[in-house]
Amino acid sequence: MTDAVRVRPARPEDAALIVEFNRAMAEESEDKGLDLDVLKRGVDYLLSHPADGFYLMAERDGATAGSLMVTYEWSDWRAGRFWWIQSVYVLPEHRRHGVYRAMHAHVRERAAADPEACGLRLYVEHENTGAMATYRALGMTETHYRLYEEEF
Repeated sequence: MTDAVRVRPARPEDAALIVEFNRAMAEESEDKGLDLDVLKRGVDYLLSHPADGFYLMAERDGATAGSLMVTYEWSDWRAGRFWWIQSVYVLPEHRRHGVYRAMHAHVRERAAADPEACGLRLYVEHENTGAMATYRALGMTETHYRLYEEEF
């Protein structure tokens, strides 16, 4: 039930919890360990550079239940910014209680109010069928693009 979920912008004092959520998400979804010093620098950077994006925190019945990050991508085709939803994590005991749905609605509402926003995007692991079903239920559609990267 989403009425018990409160979504708010993250504050600097949330940094340690965001780091822990990101660490847990990487381990759970990709079986990947993250360098905690690099992760902390990354979280601290975004918290202090709102032009690059922001974090949201979700609270359910007064307890911190999850977080997500939004970053921006300029689209010359649309003369607007896509809002990328990333680093989504909901604590296991709060899953299936509307936490992600509330965060998604909050992002969607904020993006819809931004005259430069042209849409929402996210990526998902191929095997994460539960997340895919959630995203479809929220009105998102799978694109025909594949994601490639080169890390430095």
